[in-house]
Amino acid sequence: MDSSFQSAGTQMFNHSEPGSACKKCGMTFQQFRKTGRFGCAECYKTFHSNITPILRKVHSGNTVHAGKIPKRIGGNIHVRRQIDVLKKELETLIHQEEFEKAAQVRDQIRSLEHALKSTDSEGEQG
Repeated sequence: MDSSFQSAGTQMFNHSEPGSACKKCGMTFQQFRKTGRFGCAECYKTFHSNITPILRKVHSGNTVHAGKIPKRIGGNIHVRRQIDVLKKELETLIHQEEFEKAAQVRDQIRSLEHALKSTDSEGEQG
């Protein structure tokens, strides 16, 4: 791989150095910390390594935006997303050999799946 390409790719996401600034708008990470707002969309890429730990704390470990769905329209979608999250958590717990916690998560998944099936069958009847 071309060394100039490697350094450009690393530079795009690794602006942890004090005083680094967004190439597009010039905002520094220190300015973001004061205001709580980025200057442009490029700031998210520029300060990616700085904001990931913050996002994990604020969003209960999630760092990827999954979008929002109004509850009255997407009731089952919320449950399905929750099941997907729990399945990933279950895989992690099994890998870490946390079997008691894994069993609790498995039970949560089963309960949600049962509720989902009940809701789906009611929707087909009505």
